[in-house]
Amino acid sequence: MGDSPDRQAAPPPQGCGQPYDGDNEGHGGALVTTVAEQNQLPAWLAATRPDVVLMHFGTNDVWSNRATSTILAAYSRLVDQMRASNPNMRILVAKIIPMAPSTCPECGQRVVALNDAIPGWAASKTTAQSPIVVVDQWTGFSTATDTYDGVHPNAAGDQKMADRWYPALTAVLDGVTPTTPPTTPPTPPTRTPTESPGTTPPTDGSCVASYRTIGQWQGGFQGEVSIRNAGTTASRSWTAQLTFGAGQQVSQGWNAEITQTGTVATARNVGWNGTLAPGGTTTFGFIGSWTGSNPAPAVSCTLG
Repeated sequence: MGDSPDRQAAPPPQGCGQPYDGDNEGHGGALVTTVAEQNQLPAWLAATRPDVVLMHFGTNDVWSNRATSTILAAYSRLVDQMRASNPNMRILVAKIIPMAPSTCPECGQRVVALNDAIPGWAASKTTAQSPIVVVDQWTGFSTATDTYDGVHPNAAGDQKMADRWYPALTAVLDGVTPTTPPTTPPTPPTRTPTESPGTTPPTDGSCVASYRTIGQWQGGFQGEVSIRNAGTTASRSWTAQLTFGAGQQVSQGWNAEITQTGTVATARNVGWNGTLAPGGTTTFGFIGSWTGSNPAPAVSCTLG
């Protein structure tokens, strides 16, 4: 969606003088809390009638020291307005990129606090009719090399952000919607969702991981891993490993920080879901790609 070029008196061909499509709802200096408080979004929605919204919003609120709870309340109001415009709205919400401005040394930690809270907020707000997908724009983004001032992306940062948006957006456009965490299985475009258990407890027996395939389509799939504390004391953190046997590659995850080296993907808890009471469980999900075949990975986990 977007009407930014149309609102300019004499816009260049693609908006803002960029060599790519400038039709986006970008508003320099805007605060999500202000947009919510002043009910600015309904008019933008009425002008564009989007089916999908990508939202990277909150940087200026963090700079202005708005509380995380206040920012999330504004998110909720915007989501309600999106659904009033279109009950089937599909919403991609970013964990925002890092900040390290010289004039705001506290901003970096404020971003972490907001990003840690976004998955839980999204899980509470998502619906089967209008799902919310969290797209992790924070992990792997460097303020030193990917911004020109510690805040605003440079060309390298733009590319990184585009690379993170792309798989999530294409999945939504293809009719596959990972939720955060998934609460209703998505509808893959080709096959009926299958479940592939692959439980491998770690050697100390205190952590049990299980895997299932939520949905699979040609060249791609959505997986989910459950982590359970089978010990007698609460955990402070957890780490899970998935070993793929057919060259599968993880492209996006939620509710965990996921990296992959070769055939092994390593997932670590995010700030809000590392503590598990005895018997407690949590889940994380991901989107992956496959060629040829897609057997379930071997999974294991440890508690910290």
